[in-house]
Amino acid sequence: MDIVIMHRTTTSLLLGVVLTANLSAKIGVKKLTDGFNRPVWAGVPKIDKKQLWVMEQHGVITVVDQATGDKSVLLDIHEKVSRQGNEEGLLGLAFSPDFAKSGRFYVNYVDKDKQHHTCISRFTVKNGKVDAAEEEVVLRYVQDFQNHNGGWIEFGPDKMLYIGNGDGGSGNDPNQRAQNLGSLLGKVLRIDVSPQKGYQVPKDNPFVKTKDALPEIWCFGVRNPWRCSFDKKTGDFWIGDVGQNNWEEIDAIPHKKAFGANFGWRLREGDVTTPANGVGGDKPKDSVEPVYVYKHGNGPSEGVSVTGGYVYRGPIAEISGRYIFGDYQNPRIWSFELKSGKAGDFVDHTEQLQPEGGKIKQIASFAEDPEGNLFIVDHSGPIYQVVDVK
Repeated sequence: MDIVIMHRTTTSLLLGVVLTANLSAKIGVKKLTDGFNRPVWAGVPKIDKKQLWVMEQHGVITVVDQATGDKSVLLDIHEKVSRQGNEEGLLGLAFSPDFAKSGRFYVNYVDKDKQHHTCISRFTVKNGKVDAAEEEVVLRYVQDFQNHNGGWIEFGPDKMLYIGNGDGGSGNDPNQRAQNLGSLLGKVLRIDVSPQKGYQVPKDNPFVKTKDALPEIWCFGVRNPWRCSFDKKTGDFWIGDVGQNNWEEIDAIPHKKAFGANFGWRLREGDVTTPANGVGGDKPKDSVEPVYVYKHGNGPSEGVSVTGGYVYRGPIAEISGRYIFGDYQNPRIWSFELKSGKAGDFVDHTEQLQPEGGKIKQIASFAEDPEGNLFIVDHSGPIYQVVDVK
């Protein structure tokens, strides 16, 4: 998410024309809760589908009872979390695959150390409560600047923990982190956190035996992956990667093919040579091209800061299998189907997915519950659920 916040596709899809939602389903949103301070993430644990966990950027996690609307603070670590940079903060959360038994979950935040580290920390729910003092920092590494922190973490179909890292910040990756396998920045990491303490590097990680490469790296060449996801049905990996000055991109790749994949940044912005002088270059060998890109602007098919979403696998049959995503600064919501590796049947859902008497202002994140229901996290405070209104 570049909180500062022009349409093109890899197949010249739509030729600049945006289709208003023309699916047979009449979808809408219902507000589940409101009043949060810069919420950036939401999720529902498998053990209690009535719970909605909401993460606020300054360092607080609140549990909302979806039936009553009651709120209770589960974790408050704001004293540890840096908000000095606009994109810093408590940014992501992942429930352990055995959460129902272990109560373990993981968070991604930027700390207040002078150098500003990303921390991947483990916490445990015990009897419905979390003791912040029992935090275990599993992985910690320095950020170059105060933006492009990434922040996404999630368990994949293989029960490994995946971590999305930005390129360290500033602009145009000045330290050339994304293509450097000796840096964790500009990468997606993959680690095994099943041990009681710490983590292990999976033996099948692609660069375990590569000289001068860090073994935690799973794939590389990303700028600022602001919300990734795994398709519940296929396991495919999706990235919403925030662009520099011209293009936003969506990447999609089968899980097995993502081992060692290079998504091209900083040589490529979207599917073209990065326009800045001395930055762009030829497409790296075997690099992965985005399945969809859109141009910077405020038009109906444009934006400035992509917010990656999910392939919908919930109860609304008419939108099943469609990748739903949006833009933070130009708060529009779109979807498409992936057909033969390319985006097709692009639809603009923005007008449908507005609350009655209001408007979604800043799409900070999408969220998914165990049943595939989709939620929208508005950075201005509310959380919405996508619903069938037929």
